Amino acid sequence: MEGQGTADPGAGAYRDFAVPEVVAEHARSWLRRPPAERSTAPPRASATVMLLRDDPRHEVFVLRRVAAMAFAGGMVAFPGGGVDPRDAEVGVPWAGPDARSWARRLGTREDAARQLVTAAAREVFEECGVLLAGRSTDTVVDDLRDEVWRQERAGLLDRTSSFAQVLQRHGLVLRTDLLSLRGHWVTPECEPRRYDTRFFAARMPQGQVADDESSEAAEAGWRTPDEILQGQREGRDLLLPPTQVMVEDLADVRDLDAWLGQRPHVPAVTPVPVERDGRLWIRVPRHGAAR
Repeated sequence: MEGQGTADPGAGAYRDFAVPEVVAEHARSWLRRPPAERSTAPPRASATVMLLRDDPRHEVFVLRRVAAMAFAGGMVAFPGGGVDPRDAEVGVPWAGPDARSWARRLGTREDAARQLVTAAAREVFEECGVLLAGRSTDTVVDDLRDEVWRQERAGLLDRTSSFAQVLQRHGLVLRTDLLSLRGHWVTPECEPRRYDTRFFAARMPQGQVADDESSEAAEAGWRTPDEILQGQREGRDLLLPPTQVMVEDLADVRDLDAWLGQRPHVPAVTPVPVERDGRLWIRVPRHGAAR
């Protein structure tokens, strides 16, 4: 089926993913140009968050992106987006691992680590109203029903406020210890819009409610990993390779807390386009897509 990884007998060190035709044409055109004529856009740093819950079922919160969006339109994805320069503000109050610890984990400078971790928390608040912050280092806010939080989200979206300002106004600290690094994917060089994306995971905070109010989402909600993969097999859901690999990993989780507590090696994965059997495929090193 489209989008599913398929074994290539001649490429044992790799896994190939059939590319949905909706996103294939640009990659095919890029691949057929002489190498000297292929332009490559620099990737923009970004972060995405897999929000998870296991009561009563093991589920992940996903969005179906608006079809008209320039990047990954119509695709099933996790909440996330590009970093904002103000995500690097040192005024963001932190709890848990500090920026230096995250820099070692992410393989970046401290300012870049601060941006990525802050962007992850900011984006999940902007897109689905979930706030990974508390009034102390061991609490998480559990009631965001007041209209003030809707206004704070709007201020982040129109950039009249930074995430640091939102937290400071409400006397909150960012709970960086609630985030678990699970993946690092860089958009293939053939794409006109490219992202250098860290995939984080976090347990859904008790008392909060993830919503579908993001303007970037045609629909949003909780689904089991198996339901998402079944939807892909049946042609109802389109997943880019990074999303598919992450969902496959989630399908294997049996103890959510133990899984979130792991610190796996997270190498950067940059898929490459290849043509095989008359079709366009995205090839991923096996270390980035073990199945």
